[in-house]
Amino acid sequence: MAAMDLFGRRWALRILWELRAGPIGARALLAQCEGLSSSVLYQRLRELTSSGLISPSSDGYELTPMGADLGRALAPLDQWANTWARKQEQERDERADQPGRPPERD
Repeated sequence: MAAMDLFGRRWALRILWELRAGPIGARALLAQCEGLSSSVLYQRLRELTSSGLISPSSDGYELTPMGADLGRALAPLDQWANTWARKQEQERDERADQPGRPPERD
């Protein structure tokens, strides 16, 4: 399976992201990923395990060394996303502060 195909599957990157700080059990992953169904979670866990990015542990699931390498590769994207989100919020605040302009709805 090509990496981009795997990463493009719903919830795959989010699951990997949640595992970045250490092992997590399936129930905790479900709780941290609002809207994720248990069937999709277990399917993604199987795929990520078979791809060598995560492995089962006594505490649930954890990143393999290759999975941890992916986390380091994604760190610049996370940094960019945080900068982008702050800029979006700042622009939204600036527009809301303009007189005579109604506030935007999300």
